Amino acid sequence: MANLSGPLINLFAALLLLIAFAMLSQRRILSLINLFALQGLVLSASTAVVAWSSHQTHLYYSAALTLVLKVIVLPLILHRLIRKLNVKWDVETLFNIPTTMLIGIALVVFAFNLAAPISQLSGTITKGTLGIAMACVLLSFLMMITRSKAVPQVIGFLAMENGLFFAATSATYGMPMVVELGIALDVLVGMVILGIFFFQIRETFDSLDLKHMEKLREE
Repeated sequence: MANLSGPLINLFAALLLLIAFAMLSQRRILSLINLFALQGLVLSASTAVVAWSSHQTHLYYSAALTLVLKVIVLPLILHRLIRKLNVKWDVETLFNIPTTMLIGIALVVFAFNLAAPISQLSGTITKGTLGIAMACVLLSFLMMITRSKAVPQVIGFLAMENGLFFAATSATYGMPMVVELGIALDVLVGMVILGIFFFQIRETFDSLDLKHMEKLREE
């Protein structure tokens, strides 16, 4: 099993990158939420494998926290939000999908070149996946800035947090448990605040398009 840990970690890293590209190209909001949940599941499994192979016990708690928060709680909150908001539109992008994917590929190349010297300084067994982790962060950031609706932008932010967590696992075997619990609490509180924010936007403008916020600035 020890010999399988390396290939398994690389497999999960490749799956995370593929899911990041799938989210970048996704037009349906429900599919985007499901992909986010799948990303959380893969991240949880990857963290558990790293915990087993490196004997870092705290990573088991991190994997369990990721499973509960990213696979169950947050997707349920997002599904409930879009049901209450009666959101049935497709995800609108600032650029067409082929152009966005080409930009994404360029960001992946940039991420791998940026991570190469950093990986050499890391002593973890997952240092080879640092480039993929950084690529996931950049792809999630790209998804945020190419969406005009509020909900996809929030999902992009949450996906970027997944990428940062994977990067921390790749470089230093994760963050201290207290820090991870604090981040989890911040994410949950943030989701509640954003839910209230969504309802306020919808009530004011009858839309979740953030371009309407410019009207408030002009007034």
